[in-house]
Amino acid sequence: MLELRHLRTLIALADAGNISVAAKRVHLTQSALSHQLKVLEDHYGTMLFERKSNPLRLSAAGHRLLRLARDVMDSISIADSDIARIVGGESGTLRIAVECHTCFDWLMPSMDAFREKWPEVELDLVSGFHPDPVGLLEENRADFVIVSEPAARKGIAYHPLFRFEIFALLAKNHPLSGKTWLEPADFAKNTLITYPVPEHMIDVIRQRLEPAGIHPERRTVELTVAILQLVASRRGLAALPGWAVHHYIERGYVIAKRIGKGGLWSRLYAATTSATAQLPYIRDFLATVRRVSFATLPEILPLKG
Repeated sequence: MLELRHLRTLIALADAGNISVAAKRVHLTQSALSHQLKVLEDHYGTMLFERKSNPLRLSAAGHRLLRLARDVMDSISIADSDIARIVGGESGTLRIAVECHTCFDWLMPSMDAFREKWPEVELDLVSGFHPDPVGLLEENRADFVIVSEPAARKGIAYHPLFRFEIFALLAKNHPLSGKTWLEPADFAKNTLITYPVPEHMIDVIRQRLEPAGIHPERRTVELTVAILQLVASRRGLAALPGWAVHHYIERGYVIAKRIGKGGLWSRLYAATTSATAQLPYIRDFLATVRRVSFATLPEILPLKG
């Protein structure tokens, strides 16, 4: 019968290349290890290693059994780690709050990937708009908050995620469609279509229009697709992250223009308390968000701390 000790022995033999070193790795005598190998070969009725090779070379049957051995031992290692996390109190609830509407679009794949690895951690989204999302951490109403502007606060740690460009969006036949990029004055006589959030949270207003003294009429809509529909119908202009509207631009549904010659750039950070930042599942969720974002979102760039 195939046992775990046989699999460990097979891996040691394959990695070491000779019986002497392999025996030391699994804490057996050479004769005991040779006996285990003979038991395996008798069980399968074939040789697993070419005896006169130096270093030892696996036979075809040996290669197949080695793949099984590595898969099984990897699964055992993962299970051991999972159980250790549970026993060590590393399970819990991860409550996530987001500052921007479009954050939900890219955050979901990261949550799905994290859930597979940490099934014992209960994921929860803090619903509703919050004018001070970092305050949710201080009030113990959230554990992980997505923000665009890190403001120094006692006991709060900020973790850089990525930076991205915000584009002006307009209809294909809009009078401004021939321009290479848009200036603040181009927004003056157009309705600005945005999410229903305060003006100081809208990058194009805070960084470009307000400093230029431009105050366009504003219309608010909850959904990204509704904003794009209004833009395509020439009801106004919008300014959204390139990664959030990439597919609509590719399909020619709307036109994207840079805001200023160098473009308008924004950033995203994760905020946690300094204490929860040390929890293993918080650290792993942060790593997962970065990994999945750079694998799935177009045109984002690294953001240094």
